[in-house]
Amino acid sequence: MSYMSRFHLTSARDWLDRLDHSRHALPLLFVASMLETLLIPIPIEIILIPWMLCHPYRKWTVAGVALAGNLTAASLGYALGVFAMDQWGQQLVGLFGSQEAFDAFRERLQAEGFMAVATIGIVPIPFQIAMLGAGASGYPFPLFLLAAMLGRGIRYFGLALLVTLVGDATMRLWQRHARTVGLIGVVLCAIWVWYEMTA
Repeated sequence: MSYMSRFHLTSARDWLDRLDHSRHALPLLFVASMLETLLIPIPIEIILIPWMLCHPYRKWTVAGVALAGNLTAASLGYALGVFAMDQWGQQLVGLFGSQEAFDAFRERLQAEGFMAVATIGIVPIPFQIAMLGAGASGYPFPLFLLAAMLGRGIRYFGLALLVTLVGDATMRLWQRHARTVGLIGVVLCAIWVWYEMTA
């Protein structure tokens, strides 16, 4: 391993150790998960994966807090769909996506119901349009929340399970290629943000 790779890995590990021992770590993760769900088009896995790998004893707690933040934000997005669409519908749809995407999701929601929300929760994309669409369509809130919990629960707790099954191998791979993985992550984040801004 090169000096720069060792330096990158050590810096990342030190940062994760400080984060893990901070009493503010879990509240910050909760807020970050809310922001990812509502506003920021960057997957929360960028934080979750290295945190779970470096501190696997906390992986289930990390997954649970991320899910709680996501569901809180999903509830807020649903409420916007219920109470704000009549007055600010065009602005909200424009902020979170496009009218075409909103109309397409509402049609899908009518056809597929529960599974339309659950499957959008699994794929690593923001689902603001789903939240607005479900609220504006009058889809039952308990079913919406259950579908979101199922979809995002599979996503976050699936990561924790993956760390349980292959964590040591993944950690060794990360140690060997820490710098490359970091650079790829930055590039992918930049591409993601550009796509969301131009879509």
